[in-house]
Amino acid sequence: MKMRDFAQTDTAVTGDRTLTVASPRAATPRILVAALSAILAMVVACDSNPPKPAESKPEPKGPELLTGRAAFQKVFIAARNYAVDAKPFRIESTPTSDADGHDGKSALWRASFASPQLRGVKPFIWSGSTAPDAPSRGVSPGNEDVYNPGNASTQIFDVAYLKVDSDQAYATAQKHGGDKILEKEPTTPVIYVCDWNHNTNELVWHVIYGVSRDKSKLTVAVNASTDEFIRVEK
Repeated sequence: MKMRDFAQTDTAVTGDRTLTVASPRAATPRILVAALSAILAMVVACDSNPPKPAESKPEPKGPELLTGRAAFQKVFIAARNYAVDAKPFRIESTPTSDADGHDGKSALWRASFASPQLRGVKPFIWSGSTAPDAPSRGVSPGNEDVYNPGNASTQIFDVAYLKVDSDQAYATAQKHGGDKILEKEPTTPVIYVCDWNHNTNELVWHVIYGVSRDKSKLTVAVNASTDEFIRVEK
């Protein structure tokens, strides 16, 4: 004789009737099994979700290199906010550890402006350098000084004369001895200075091969309006 599963029952007498009900003790194991099955299903579902990919850290930005005219356009707006009559008298690059100035581009440019109305001069710096000792990226103003119209080193010029960019001046300078300098010493920095020559009334790019103008191995003067070679200054 096979034993059949049966639920435990309780009996209760009500009047002339006898009621048979399922015992709570029999239902309890079924509830526990159902609850455990639901929890197990949730755990499996959570484990089946693919892991989220690790967030990648942004790569550090390299230096931003600009030609002289491109950097000048960025600081010119700031200079006009300083004085509506502000005009440039010098544009110059500075070599940094992350930019050597080759190909007419630099990560650090400085343009100096004069305002006859305010009788002041003020430089503005554009930086795209990541060097630790370089100014922060973007445009920043320098300290204001007194403007002397008779000073030959602060002869203002009209922006319309600046037709030749520093990369063009570099290409011209390369044809007049610059290529030999870099062929012999490829790590030689190149600096650019643009200013007005009051003796010849022309705007000049000075392409300087070396760490400074005083310690240059070669300096080539190029007309900043026509791109014509003027002379070798050293």
